[in-house]
Amino acid sequence: MDFSRVTLSQDDQAFQDDLRACLAELVTDEVIRRDRETGENFDETVHLGLGERGLLAADFNDESAGGFSRLRRRMWELEIGRAHTPWFHWGTTAMVAHVVAKFADDQLAREVMPGVLSGHIRLCLGYTEPDGGSDVATCKTRAVRDGDGWIINGAKMFTSNAHNAQFVFLLTNTAPEAPKHQSLTMFLVPLDTPGIEIQGLRTIDGDRTNIVYYSDVRVDDRYRIGEINGGWTVMRVALDAEHGVMEQDSDGLQKIAMMSEHALLMAEAVDRTAAVVGATGPDGARRIDDEAVQYRLGRSVARMEAALSAPEMYGRVAIVATMREIAPELMDLLGTAGLLPAETPGAADDGAAEHVFRLSGPSGIYGGTLEVFRNMIATHALGLGKPNYSPPAQRVKA
Repeated sequence: MDFSRVTLSQDDQAFQDDLRACLAELVTDEVIRRDRETGENFDETVHLGLGERGLLAADFNDESAGGFSRLRRRMWELEIGRAHTPWFHWGTTAMVAHVVAKFADDQLAREVMPGVLSGHIRLCLGYTEPDGGSDVATCKTRAVRDGDGWIINGAKMFTSNAHNAQFVFLLTNTAPEAPKHQSLTMFLVPLDTPGIEIQGLRTIDGDRTNIVYYSDVRVDDRYRIGEINGGWTVMRVALDAEHGVMEQDSDGLQKIAMMSEHALLMAEAVDRTAAVVGATGPDGARRIDDEAVQYRLGRSVARMEAALSAPEMYGRVAIVATMREIAPELMDLLGTAGLLPAETPGAADDGAAEHVFRLSGPSGIYGGTLEVFRNMIATHALGLGKPNYSPPAQRVKA
């Protein structure tokens, strides 16, 4: 692992300083407090402010198209996280927008892309269904051809930020008699279309997601993304990005794995716990002087550092698994006050470890469960056989 520091040029240093000042202006204490209350991971004022400054377009585009250099992109990713920016919605929007730019017809791309880059158009994902689990290819939401359009009926779960978005990237079944991976068609559906109902759901970590119902929703064919029954090809591009399948470059500037933003919160919780147990109490003693505390805190740090060093899908699994492992340990080291959430009087670390504990559960489901990713690692990376979920064979008695 390369621990060398990057020496910034005068221009790059100025960029970092300006970005920090911009985020300090936009991501206020009130924004963070409101985001904690709503659980939306989105703030329109922040989003539009970054769009107005051209930062969304710079993040979306490659350097050759006027986007960030690799160094500035890395600074951007780090500073966004350090400022606790309500931000996850942009990642989804950008992911879908890349698919739109690649597969949609030119008219639709021209309609959507300028608003995406200005921040006025946001996009969300309509994959998972109430009884579908992580196997999105078992899609039951039906799209039936009707003249020059389609009629859509069905329901989707975990459509996060649908209430702040203008379009949903919707997976539908257009050939129920065909094999499941050959029956799918993707649409970019305007969320103000009649027949769409959005209902909010709160998860255990306080985030808001949504269930969205589609009742005789009529969509023009121009909103179709890719070929009819060719939706799996289109969707794979987005899924690879969501799963963290990315080529790693040798300069060490690329984000090493998905969920690294969650790892930053975990690192802050570890730091705050270390500060609490290292402080001198009223009796003049420090908890860190207890060898058991030293061992447990040190083990948590070592596990965290190992997770932060794991790339791609390995990192995604390692980060979430480590959050689940060490958050209870940190809370136990903090004592009863470690159970209190943020902004609660008496919270030992302002609720940092408690938040990581609650966040670790849903984080192991986003974009697929940890079990799905472990199977992907086993089959695609390690070359092992596919898992066998059939019940064990019954032994025949002689």
